[in-house]
Amino acid sequence: MRILTTTALRFAAAPILASGLWIGAAQAVEVKDVLTTYADIALAGYEDSLTTAQALDAAIGSLVANPSEATLNAARAAWIVARAPYQQTEVYRFGNPIVDDWEGRVNAWPLDEGLIDYVDAAYGSESDANPLYTVNVIANANLTIDGETVDASAITPAFLQDVLQEAGEVEANVATGYHAIEFLLWGQDLNGTGPGAGKRPATDFDTANCTGGNCDRRAAYLQAASSLLLSDLEEMVANWQADGAAREAVLADPAAGVATILTGMGSLSYGELAGERMKLGLLLHDPEEEHDCFSDNTFNSHYADQLGIRNVYTGHYRRIDGSVVEGPAPVDLIAETDADLAREIATKLDATTLAMAAMRARGETVEAYDQMIGENNPEGNAVVQAAIDGLVDQTRSIERAIAALDLSGIEIEGSDSLDAPDAVFQ
Repeated sequence: MRILTTTALRFAAAPILASGLWIGAAQAVEVKDVLTTYADIALAGYEDSLTTAQALDAAIGSLVANPSEATLNAARAAWIVARAPYQQTEVYRFGNPIVDDWEGRVNAWPLDEGLIDYVDAAYGSESDANPLYTVNVIANANLTIDGETVDASAITPAFLQDVLQEAGEVEANVATGYHAIEFLLWGQDLNGTGPGAGKRPATDFDTANCTGGNCDRRAAYLQAASSLLLSDLEEMVANWQADGAAREAVLADPAAGVATILTGMGSLSYGELAGERMKLGLLLHDPEEEHDCFSDNTFNSHYADQLGIRNVYTGHYRRIDGSVVEGPAPVDLIAETDADLAREIATKLDATTLAMAAMRARGETVEAYDQMIGENNPEGNAVVQAAIDGLVDQTRSIERAIAALDLSGIEIEGSDSLDAPDAVFQ
């Protein structure tokens, strides 16, 4: 029994379109067709991520060639655009080992930015957990990692990926991906839960009028990180092509493939987004728990994550060029077993998307996400909590769908911030 939704959102559209559901004529749904749609949306999302990353790379090239506030702002704008399609692919992480093993190279956070570049004195000079906390590779052509001297004279993609990324086996040593680029474009956000993002000057890349020192190495780092992001995204695009390893893995076992889809939807909804990315920061009122913390773009990223969950469930993805990739989807499979549950999940996904849209609208017109989660801001806190509540609520219905489809071996990722909040303060 086909359940359709009229909600098809372009990420750039600020308002949510009103949606309605209706039941079409009964028809059998082939699981392989559902899995094919899932893979097709993955391919389209990673292709869009690559296209926007290529535009970002071109903007970074212009910044390095001609450092100015205009070229810096253009590179920042390109970074924000690039985040939108990528965040919609995060629903593919959980349950897809090929994606999850790769994801840390492009979207790992939080990062100890002192590994990369200069930081404010308030950042501190050392960390018991990270010997490279303030090593500042941009200012130092020689490093000591695990007692060994490392030649850092040439900042190349290979150096970032093979030597610096998670150096010393410390996860906070994030040297690559969107957030390393974000830090280099914006610099630290020193405003706490007050207004304002990072304020790195364009002259930090200007070798003729250099601020911050080592402008040539900073430019080299930015370009190397951007080049590496492109090659990483190209790799994932290939994984979802017709003969790609990720597509083949999903299609190999129908039951396991459906389990993968629902694992991704539930784990991103609950443990990752509602828990680690949102509730934790709200409990602590801590701006350091903000995902896109240098750029104050977090409200956009969270919104895109929710769109990604709904894209997969409804089998409908609107590409950056306006075209649509769609087909049989989990909503169809669930409707064959329990049409009311299929509607319930769709309705809850829409409700959460509306809550996320309200948070996004507040971020665009009132205050940034780090301000929303600050202390003594009950209105902002409530907007964030409403989105968290929606994510938790939709997860409960996703869990019911797992039971209805009689799928086994699925583990939805949890979070202490939701399951044992007192532990967060210990």
